[in-house]
This record gives sequence, C-alpha cells and structure tokens, in this order.
Amino acid sequence: MVNYFHPRSSFNAENAAIAANGNPEEAGKPICSEAFLQLLMFVDKRPGSHEQIRLLRKSLETLKTDFAFDLQIIDVGEQPYLAEHFKLMATPCLLKIHPSPRQMLAGSDLIAQLEYWWVRWQLSLEELWNKEQSQLANHEIAAPISIHSITSAAELIKLTDEVFRLKQEKEHLQEQLKLKDRIIAMLAHDLRNPLTSVSLALETLEATDKQKDNLLLGETSSLKENIVKQARRQIRIIDRMIADILQAARGTNAQFHIQPQKLELKPICDDVLVQLEDRFQAKSLHVETDIPVDLPCVYADPERLLQVMMNLLDNAVKYTPEKGSITISILHRTAHKVQVSICDNGLGIPEENYQKIFEDRFRLERDELKDGYGIGLALCQRIIRAHYGQIWVDSAEQSGSCFHFTLPVYK
Repeated sequence: MVNYFHPRSSFNAENAAIAANGNPEEAGKPICSEAFLQLLMFVDKRPGSHEQIRLLRKSLETLKTDFAFDLQIIDVGEQPYLAEHFKLMATPCLLKIHPSPRQMLAGSDLIAQLEYWWVRWQLSLEELWNKEQSQLANHEIAAPISIHSITSAAELIKLTDEVFRLKQEKEHLQEQLKLKDRIIAMLAHDLRNPLTSVSLALETLEATDKQKDNLLLGETSSLKENIVKQARRQIRIIDRMIADILQAARGTNAQFHIQPQKLELKPICDDVLVQLEDRFQAKSLHVETDIPVDLPCVYADPERLLQVMMNLLDNAVKYTPEKGSITISILHRTAHKVQVSICDNGLGIPEENYQKIFEDRFRLERDELKDGYGIGLALCQRIIRAHYGQIWVDSAEQSGSCFHFTLPVYK
C-alpha cells in the first residue's frame, strides 16, 4: 500500500507502519522506529504526469518491502518553494529524503532507477533497524524521530523572499523620497529665473505706460506687444515645468491622457525655437531646420508635443558646446508616419545607455552634479508611446546625438 500524503500533512512512525501494510502490528516494527523510507515525487502540469505517477505507484506496489515507506506527490506549480528548497532542475523527479544521505532520481528511466536503488535503500533501513535494536538492548532511550519539516523549509524560503521584496520596496520608496526632495530644491531654483523674467517684463511694461507721453504711439504698441509675448512665453515655461514634475510624481503607472487633433508640425517647431532663442544666442549655437513644405499634418496633442520638443531641444542646448550646431529635421517616413529628428554635436551618449536614458530618474554618471530631474526623456517616451509612436537615440561619445521620434499621419 502506498501512502499518499499532502506536503503539509504531518508524518510519524505510526503513519510509516500503516503505510507498509495497513496496520502497525503487521509491520513488525516498533511505532517509534526511524527505519522507514520517505520519498517525494515532483511533477508538473504536463499531460504525461498522471501516467508517470501511476507507473511509479504500480512499481512500488510490486517491490519487496521490508520496511515502511511514505510517498508524497508534489506539484511544482503549486509548491514552487519546495522545488527551490531541493534545488530541482527538472521534473519528473523522485527524491529520497530519509534516511540520509538525500538522493535524487530523474530522467526517462525513472522506474528502472527506482528498482535498482530499492534494494540498497532497504539495506540502509535494515542498518537503522539493527542500530535501534542495539539501543533497546542496552536500555537506551530512543531519540525522537527527527525529520526536517519540508513545509517549514519552504515557508522559510518564502518568508526570506518576502523580506527581500520588502527591502527592495523600501529602497524604492526611499529613492522616491530623495527624488521629491531634490525636485523641490531644483524647482525653487529653476522657477526663479522665468518668474524673474516675467516680473521684469511686467515692470518694464508698467514703466512704459507711465512714459508713454514721451514715446511715439507705434513704438509703444510694438514694445508692449514684445513684452507681453515674452511674459506669456515665460509663463508657459513655468507651466511646462510644473506639468513635468506633477507627471513624474504620479509615477509611471499613472493614467496618461492626450487630446490628439489635426496638427501642423512647423508652427510647433517655430514656437519652440522662439522660446529657446535666448539660450541659442547665449551659447552662439547654429540652429538649422529642414522641414518640407509638403509635410502632411499629424494626429497629435499640441501641448504634449510641445513638451517633447522642448525637452529634447533643452537637452541639445545643454550638451552642445559653444558655437556648436543643432539640426531639426522632419521626414515623411511612410504613408502612416512622420519622423522628427533633433541632432547636436555635443558629448554624445554611451551605447550601453541607449535604453536606460529613457528610464524614469536615470541620469548618466557625468550628469549627477548638473541641474535636472532625470524625468525628461522618460516623460518624452510616455508621450510618444501614447501617440502610438516610437522614440530612440543614435549617438556616439564625443560625436553628438540624434533623438528621433515618430507620430501618426492625420488621415
């Protein structure tokens, strides 16, 4: 009779005796005996597993059994921690865990291996039995059966993994807190410049109003228009910065909304270039554009697209040396896609970081001391993917970078 226990059920010598012949007395061994065989068979969900179990049980029923044995069937899918504990490499697998030493049988000839080793296992059990008899003859108290709890070992592995997972989660939360602290500090610094520009623009406008009697009407109107335009431009920069930070604070799993519409790319490109004109001039950068006149409209969210263009051009300005060059080109790549490329002749990006730079909060080692949040490219990727497009980089260290992204053509 083969006893068929669940992995979590308890096992003792009485069970072992019953497993042998259905009755402890028929087993002919004391109930406290350690002379029994404990086997585990690991299987998976493959269709042939039931047939393998049937053949194993049939073989055990025909083998000569002088001592009790217990067979437990374990599905590795339901008990993965047991498979990890015993370091299994394949299934089906028959594991002898008592008496020691532990032994593993596996392969297509599993039944033949069992029949070969069965006699040797019985001999090892007989040695245990003789040892027990000697202890009884000398009036020694037999030590209690000590079989390692399989379930406890599996639970220990599971708890260890849970502790590891919690440590990782803790580290992730600590990184997020550090990021938010850094963002707050940088936000206070970065918002000061555009706010100062707006403040100066409005003060100039106010002073102009007071002196309008001393200026020609046309000159006053033109000056006011430029000042208001500059103030609105700086406000949009502030709004974009706040939007980027709020989007990063929501995390990568936050729902991302876009409002696509029929859109011409040239006006968007021109708008970005005007907003960054002062920065281009400050570094004496040469900026070229290559935008075909017959470029089709795209289906995109104008505000989100402006964010992408601003982020990519902001990076291009940051990493391009003085008197360097930046090129913006747009190509009608296929009947369904338009490709935008922003290239510079700056520091470039190591090839091993081509994918990492689009990860949230990733920054190159050389940039650790520079201003920035490490969220710009990750945000760009989310925006482009929301438009069912792609974004990637071609680069070489000290030879510049080209960032490309695609957008759907408006049909």
